[in-house]
Parts: sequence; structure tokens; C-alpha cells
Amino acid sequence: MQVVFAWSLSLSVGVVLLSIIPLTIGRIKAGYSIKNMSAPRAFFDELPSFGKRAVWCHQNCWESICLHAPACLLCLITLTDSNIAIIAAWSHPILRFLYIGAYIFNIPTARGLIWATGIFATLVLYKEGLTQLI
Repeated sequence: MQVVFAWSLSLSVGVVLLSIIPLTIGRIKAGYSIKNMSAPRAFFDELPSFGKRAVWCHQNCWESICLHAPACLLCLITLTDSNIAIIAAWSHPILRFLYIGAYIFNIPTARGLIWATGIFATLVLYKEGLTQLI
């Protein structure tokens, strides 16, 4: 059972790392070079539209993992054993993967729904983990 939370954490980190790919593609298309490495954030205005969205998406992926990782660890530590927690744990990395596509391809409604559902999944993990402490 606990392996589910470890996999959720690992896959969610993998999604964060995966979000680097569209970011890199956007930078390459804009002519990113070694000289830009001294101030990569100043290069932001040179990025194409999808490259800018890729930057925002990557930043949001980091924010998401900062919330999701403690929830997974809480469930691991408290030996959470509920079906809803398992569903939430598996859904988060899947949703975050879909989120990247919705963000890069500029589908705001899908992006918003996916984001909200992913946050809800993380909140469920916190709730289920904390329930084990009572």
C-alpha cells in the first residue's frame, strides 16, 4: 500500500523534470545561447508565446510538488490505507502531466480544471494522512 505514495511522489517529481523539455525547446527556438546563461530570466521577453507559457508551467510544477511531496510523505509516515488516498495519489502525477500539455498548447479551461483537480487530490492526501493521526 505504501508503495503507491512513494510512486506518486517519484512520478510527480518526474513530471516536474519533464516540464523542462518544452521550456528548453522554447529557449532554443528563441536563439538561447551560452551568453544568455548569465541572465536567463532577462531572456524571457525573447521567448515565443509557447516558450513563455512553458516557463510559467515549469514554475507552477515546482509550486505543485512543494505541496504534494509533504502530503505523500505524511501518508507514508502515517501508514494511510484508504482507497480514496490511493486514487488521489495516482491521479496527481497523471493530472500534472496533462497540465503541461494544457498549458503549453494554451487550453485555459482544461488547464484550470486539471490544476484544481490536482490540488484537490493533494488536499485529499493531507486529509487522509491527518485522519490516521486522530
